[in-house]
Amino acid sequence: MKIIILGAGQVGSSMADILAGEANDVTLVDTDAAVLRMLQDRLDIRTVVGNASYPHVLTQAGAEDADLLLAVTNSDEVNMVACTVAGARFHTPTKIARIRTPEYLSCGEIFGPEAIPVDVLISPEQFITDHIMRLIEYPSASQVLEFASGKIQLVAVRAVHGGPLVGHPLVELREHMPKIDTRVAAVYRGDQVITPTATTVIESDDEVFFVAARQHIRSVMSEMRKLEKSVYRVMLAGGGNIGYRLARELEDNSYNVKIVERDMKRAEYIADGLDNTVVLHGDAADEEMLQQENIQSMDVFCSVTNNDEANILSAMLAKRLGARRVMALINRSVYVDLFEHSELDIVISPRTVTVGSILAHIRRGDVVAVHSLRGGRAEAIEAIAHGDEKSSRVIGRGVRDIPLPPGTGIGAILRDGAVLIAHKDTVIQPEDHVILFMVDKKHIPEVERLFQVDVTFV
Repeated sequence: MKIIILGAGQVGSSMADILAGEANDVTLVDTDAAVLRMLQDRLDIRTVVGNASYPHVLTQAGAEDADLLLAVTNSDEVNMVACTVAGARFHTPTKIARIRTPEYLSCGEIFGPEAIPVDVLISPEQFITDHIMRLIEYPSASQVLEFASGKIQLVAVRAVHGGPLVGHPLVELREHMPKIDTRVAAVYRGDQVITPTATTVIESDDEVFFVAARQHIRSVMSEMRKLEKSVYRVMLAGGGNIGYRLARELEDNSYNVKIVERDMKRAEYIADGLDNTVVLHGDAADEEMLQQENIQSMDVFCSVTNNDEANILSAMLAKRLGARRVMALINRSVYVDLFEHSELDIVISPRTVTVGSILAHIRRGDVVAVHSLRGGRAEAIEAIAHGDEKSSRVIGRGVRDIPLPPGTGIGAILRDGAVLIAHKDTVIQPEDHVILFMVDKKHIPEVERLFQVDVTFV
């Protein structure tokens, strides 16, 4: 696939890295020549220096025969103009644009074939907000991913000594919960990945990924550890786009929310837009202020400023002062790896959260959702099985008979609105939504081919 990426920031460079590694023809456009030189030295990509919305720059990038345009510059306006130019002049088939401004996102009628020709709108701030909300809903989980419009969830939970299943083989899970169906997709023991079988014994500190219907998630989690009490009090550090969105979502769901913002004008602005949130003007790394605001009574402290170092320090301080669970938004991948197993309970990587939402529109076959896991090394996808037994490689076959790549498993299926946990004799039917987990993303092309319909199918 020939792909043009506009913007060499965090999202653009990450997508260039991933897509170039999957044998795509990638061209990256940015105004910063130094950044492009660095990326070109490291990645197998073409680069073009220039304004991403200019027609001659898009021509240089090869827009005449590009399959996809991904506009992720820091300017919403540049992204929208670039998609307009690509559609009007080059007839680019698929145009994806990052739009951050709520005023644009709330006016859906301005996007479409007869208006601004953006085929897919992505809002990283909203993705991150949704991601954090799920972690707050399940405070014992380290990752919560949704499929099938939220009916199926893939959850990662750290096993703790005392959990009913810890020290026991997975086969006992059915004995403990005879009325609940679930499937363990993978077990990570340190850096070692274990493909689970009935005899796999869960050990303390294992990170267990399991898939289940939404209503059964808490029951399965309770097998791995004692569940933490529900969250009620939340303190946010940072009143930017993410902090503001998150505060609104939390107060709409009846949480008790406090938000700390350093900039007085921004604090006043968000205070006007929030109804039941206490907005504090100050520094979230100020020990005295945190103590005055009873940080020790907070169920969750979440730092979401645009400064990695400030997020890390304030979250660590909140933890030491008694906050029950702390989260920090960290952009730099080297920091993510460094602090993932530190005093921070949850490290949130915008790159990981955002990339999956884009990949869903790039994967071959009918892929509805993609989630990047374990620093991008693993991946979970939701693919739709089309065709019939003659034109499809999966329809009419039992799970045990599908030639899945090593380390790849089918966890669940959505069929006619009903959630089915996949077992070896489960037969795939037309239009099934199939949830797969891949411990090694290098096998993605093989999985894509499995879900592509034979060219003779009509």
